[in-house]
Amino acid sequence: MISLNELGFIRAGVAVPLLRVADPVFNCRQILNVSVKSASQKVNVLLFPELSITGYSSGDLFHQRLLLEAAEKELTELLQGTKSLEMVIAVGMPVRADNQLFNCAVVFFKGKILGVVPKTFIPNYNEFYEKRWFSSSVHRISDKISLCGQEVPFCENLLFKDAGSELVIGVEICEDLWVPIPPSSNHALYGANLILNLSASNEVVGKSAYRKSLVAVQSAKCIAAYLYASSGPSESTTDLVFGGHAIIAENGALLQEDRMNLQETLLIQDIDIERLTNDRRKFNSFMGKVENHDYQTVVFQLHDSSEAQDRENETTDFRRKVDPKPFVPVEQQTREQSCSDIFTIQATGLAQRLDKTGIKMAVLGISGGLDSTLALLVTYYAYKQLQRPVKDIIGVTMPGFGTSNRTYANAASLMQELGITSKDISIRDACIQHMEDIGHDPNEKNITYENLQARERTQILMDIANQEEGLVIGTGDLSELALGWCTYNGDHMSMYGVNASIPKTLVKYLVAWFAESAEPNIKSVLEDILNTPISPELLPLDETGNIQQMTEKVIGSYDLHDFFLYYVLRFGFSPVKIVFLAEHAFEDSDRQTIINQLRVFYKRFFTQQFKRSCMPDGVKVGSVSLSPRGDWRMPSDASYELWLNELERMV
Repeated sequence: MISLNELGFIRAGVAVPLLRVADPVFNCRQILNVSVKSASQKVNVLLFPELSITGYSSGDLFHQRLLLEAAEKELTELLQGTKSLEMVIAVGMPVRADNQLFNCAVVFFKGKILGVVPKTFIPNYNEFYEKRWFSSSVHRISDKISLCGQEVPFCENLLFKDAGSELVIGVEICEDLWVPIPPSSNHALYGANLILNLSASNEVVGKSAYRKSLVAVQSAKCIAAYLYASSGPSESTTDLVFGGHAIIAENGALLQEDRMNLQETLLIQDIDIERLTNDRRKFNSFMGKVENHDYQTVVFQLHDSSEAQDRENETTDFRRKVDPKPFVPVEQQTREQSCSDIFTIQATGLAQRLDKTGIKMAVLGISGGLDSTLALLVTYYAYKQLQRPVKDIIGVTMPGFGTSNRTYANAASLMQELGITSKDISIRDACIQHMEDIGHDPNEKNITYENLQARERTQILMDIANQEEGLVIGTGDLSELALGWCTYNGDHMSMYGVNASIPKTLVKYLVAWFAESAEPNIKSVLEDILNTPISPELLPLDETGNIQQMTEKVIGSYDLHDFFLYYVLRFGFSPVKIVFLAEHAFEDSDRQTIINQLRVFYKRFFTQQFKRSCMPDGVKVGSVSLSPRGDWRMPSDASYELWLNELERMV
């Protein structure tokens, strides 16, 4: 079984144990217990709060030699107790060096101290008096110190790199994060993709929300994962309360948090290091300006290949939520705001095109399906923005051999309710004549039979646009472009494609969002459209007059295809990783079904690039787009064998 580490994941934990102020014996015992518990759950990197061995709130006791010696003695015991654990651990403690005392993070692995990182920015305002006890890293003299009988690196610019993966760890301490240019910013530029912050941030009204946003934003700016562990409620409450705020964030996304927990806190998440690394390579401005800093890198080996089978995480134990609809926000309020933003972007793009070209008339083919419905609603909204009469929108129904009464009625009703100009032009006779002209048997319902209908409809729309000096609005969506589920120079072509970067799964939510605030008659029509099976309606109906050509029965679920599209384009993941993620996102789908559909996706995606190479203009609204003028430039004759071969090895 493939391991999580081979898939680019690192399991990280944030711990806030119970604590007694100025009692290193008790505190290290608690740290050891949590470490053992974390190791049993195969955590690779574990973070504890600032000064977690002594307690942050020890005050002037930091000047007591007995406390400092006890802290080092108990760290020695802790190193011995964790010697067998396959886990990088970071704890906080006061460290004596260069005639000074430093507030430090001690990073160790299997009984060996990898390095000691002193705090740089020492707060000395309001309730903080750290300069009373601690010096800043800028005042250190030594690059190495002796600690627990080991000679170890001592530097604020220390990175810890795993020899067996792309994991690179950087460390900063509490206040370091709150300054204009945190040390983690430079850590990231020099390679750190996992930032550890040992903190002691007290609770006052509103601070936790700010703190959370600070962590999330810094993780986004650094394109990194960020672990944050703050001192807990068992610190001294003489003047302050510490809430034990524990946070795990990744590139701007909050994966997990906890605070004000009177018991021990342990958060565990699987961090996608590959995802972060891919983004850094893709967004090349990330390394646009790197200042010269004297960094040291300490290398460790997290996984011994000879013992990997026994020690690495099995993929069935996955500590990360995978959204089956990555294009659609889960939280309702966020989703509604996103729908509003997307709709506005679409409409603004079209409104500007109409305004700048001086074109007054818009021409659309209206089928009664989802895509043409969304395109019509966007066009309608654009005309409202421009304060133009919606009668200048011409909607054309073009019933063919597979048009159902349901979709035809919905198309006509929607145009009537919106008050646009409507035309009804049957394509049946024209298509029959065309088949006769080219010598095609109408009983042979193959690709020629289907595509000539699509091209006939496009010809009608283009000709009406010429008559009216109008603009043909494209209705095809991102999913159809990805799969090539459109007729070349048929529905593939328009003069402006408003849905070009909207995936099918999102189209549904946009139409549903519009329906919620629509007038009752319009809402009723839109709800029926949402419940209509997705079909190009190019093949004849069944004996009862119902649609028999179902798109998802031919090419597979759009939910899966959009999932594949997101992870292939947005992050460049390999087939094996996409299958793994899909298995966790779609628990009702078995592995073979996922593999079979991913095979369809790759074949269609590669072979249909020629359609995308000449697609019409249309605005980008999300993180994924297939415009050859923007996000996606790919040769039309590239081979898909490399990707399919990896899939075949999984069967």
